[in-house]
Order: sequence, then C-alpha cells, then structure tokens
Amino acid sequence: MGEGERFQLGTVGALTLSVVSSVSIVICNKALMSSLHFIFATTLTSWHLLVTFCSLHVALKMRFFEHKPFEQKAVMGFGILNGISIGLLNLSLGFNSVGFYQMTKLAIIPCTVLLETLFLGKRFSKRIQFALTILLLGVGIATVTDLQLNALGSFLSFLAVITTCVAQIMTNTIQKKFKVSSTQLLYQSCPYQAATLLICGPYLDKLLTNQNVFGFKYTTQVTVFIILSCLISISVNFSTFLVIGKTSPVTYQVLGHLKTCLVLAFGYILLQDPFSWRNILGIMIAMMGMILYSYYCSLENQQKTVEASSQASQAREGESDPLINVENGSAVVSDTIGQRQLSPVWSKSKD
Repeated sequence: MGEGERFQLGTVGALTLSVVSSVSIVICNKALMSSLHFIFATTLTSWHLLVTFCSLHVALKMRFFEHKPFEQKAVMGFGILNGISIGLLNLSLGFNSVGFYQMTKLAIIPCTVLLETLFLGKRFSKRIQFALTILLLGVGIATVTDLQLNALGSFLSFLAVITTCVAQIMTNTIQKKFKVSSTQLLYQSCPYQAATLLICGPYLDKLLTNQNVFGFKYTTQVTVFIILSCLISISVNFSTFLVIGKTSPVTYQVLGHLKTCLVLAFGYILLQDPFSWRNILGIMIAMMGMILYSYYCSLENQQKTVEASSQASQAREGESDPLINVENGSAVVSDTIGQRQLSPVWSKSKD
C-alpha cells in the first residue's frame, strides 16, 4: 500500500471516528440534559477534557505515543483559546434563540475561509465555494427556525465565531509547523483547556441556568450517563484534532454539519422528535453540498498529486541529463560549482 493510499485510509478512518463519536455523545448528552435535567454544559465539557487528559497520560505511560514538547507559549495560548471558544459558544446558545445559534454555527465556515484567505494566503476555488454555499443553504433550511436578535447575544456570537475559527486554524497550523501529531497536541493542550473551563464553567452554568452544579442531586443514573459521556468524549476530542490535522478546519466544519443532519435524523427515528418536510428538504440539500464538496476536494487533490509527480519527474530528468557544452566547458563547470556552493547560503537566508 502506497503512502497516498495509507493517508486516504487514515483520513477516512478519522472522519468516520469523528462522526460516530460525535453523534453518540450528542444522543448521550441529550438524554442527560433533557431527560435527567443535568443542564450544566460548560462544566460537563471541562470534565470531558479532564478525563481525556487522564486517558492520554495513561496511554503515554503505556508508550502508545511519544511525548514531544514544543513551544510552551503556543501550547498555553492555544489551550486557553480553545477553552474560551467553548465557553463563548455555550454563552451564545444561552443568550440567543436556537435559530440564531444555528446561524452562528453556519457563520464559522465563511469566517474560516475569509481568515485563511487573508492571513494564510490560501485559495478556495469557485467550485469549492459553490459546494459550501449549497451545504450552508441546506443546513440553514433544516435547522434555522426563529431569529431573535439582541445586542449582547449578537456580540457573544461574534466572539464565539472568531475564537472558534482561530482555534481550529491553529490546530492545523501548529501540527504542521511543529511536526506534532494530533495526540501529542491534544495531550499538551488539554490541561489548559480543562483548567480554563473548570474555573469558569460553574460560574457560566450558574449564569445561564440559575442553578448550582455542586448543589445538583447526582443519582446513580445521572452519574452513569456522565461517566458514559466523558468516555465518549475521549474519541470526540481525539478525532477532532485528528480530522483538522489530516484535512483542514473547513473540512472539519463541513463534517460538523453532516453530524447535525445525522443527529436530526436519529432524533426523528430513535427519539420521535418532531420532523417536517422543511427538515427533510434541508438535509437533502445539505447532503448534496457535502457530496459536491467531497468530489471537488478529491478532484483538486488528484490534480495536485499529478502536478507534484510531473514536477518531480522533470527534476529527475534534469538531474540525469549530461551537462555538455563543447565551446565553453570549463565555464559551465565553474558556474555549476559556484551555484552548488552558494545554494546552502541562499537557503539559509531564505529560511
């Protein structure tokens, strides 16, 4: 199996793990919050991250992966920013209607595209933009119902979108810049994420619910569902870093909207949630956008692979061609030697 095939297989595995684990945790948390009335989302997320860190620490001791320390300031800033983005998303949901919150989530994709274009010089083809537009239209039809605006809720949503986009872009760039795996980055950033949410979580939940998480009556059933949610979260957090590292923040957001459609479908089938033709139409349009996005990404990746292989073959042909100059052979040789001596200097100054 070639390297490209292994990469594609790993990417498919990461996407599958992300979908399965995310849909599972949504169903588990829905039962926990709706049926058992444990509504402390931010504190629950901090427990998720704490359990994830503990499990990764055990995996490190068992030598399932190697610890690779890198720039501490980058890890700390990244971890705190991730924690803040999670808290802001929960605040956005608390101070806005569900419909406006869904619009906030939809805004993450165009905002990510804009930030990557402006600051990273990344280019998105028109067909990719078209596929993303179809996707967002479908998800909007399926999920957005009421749009009730207020100044505080809109400001919190704006901050949530910006911090989430930057955090997800950093997830991808840090892994590539420092050459660390998703597991290594998650292990080192988890303590900062967990600490941020452990400190602010109870206060945010108190603000949003008017209830104290420490005063809640923890029955056996509630405790079992909390433990189950924390165990599933290990796969969710790991697959999030894995997908963004192997693909891109935009692809991860596309995958997130696929999860939304699946959650709607599972809610209707398993939990008998109310469903309408508008939901069905929106999901169908969104699925069409996802298929187009996947198809266009595959085409562009194939084109890049072909271009890279052709450039490599041309370079090999150039190296194998004999350097023949009958009229001025010594000058050619001396020029070539000079270029070879200068090339390391140029590469150092460029770096």
